[in-house]
Amino acid sequence: MKKIKIKRLHLILFIVLLFLTATWAVVRFAIGGNEDNWIKDERGVYVKHGNPAETPGAVAWQQAAISCAYDLFDNMSEEKTSQCLGTCGNYAVDLVHVPRTPIDDLPEYQCSDYGNGFVNHFIELDKNREIVRIV
Repeated sequence: MKKIKIKRLHLILFIVLLFLTATWAVVRFAIGGNEDNWIKDERGVYVKHGNPAETPGAVAWQQAAISCAYDLFDNMSEEKTSQCLGTCGNYAVDLVHVPRTPIDDLPEYQCSDYGNGFVNHFIELDKNREIVRIV
């Protein structure tokens, strides 16, 4: 009689442990999402989260555009009268103030390729070559 109660107790404990493990797995992976992926930070820049196995196309294109934007900034002439530095792939590259001022929103100080729909995204850099935002 005592052996049966102990076996039954072990079975109940095993079932409870199995249930708790399954619940944890569902919460962790189904609701929590994959830890190894690319996410956008508050500026819109893709950053690694965990250790992703691949680099998606959108991430690679953005990384190439950022590199190109830095090149445009580094080669900018001193007599630059517009805040538009040019385009890099599907991105327009603009200089903006931090904090932003009303002049940053004027069309004559933005890349016309973005305003005219020739490119779909833009990168904003500040005067110190830091990324302000990417859209």
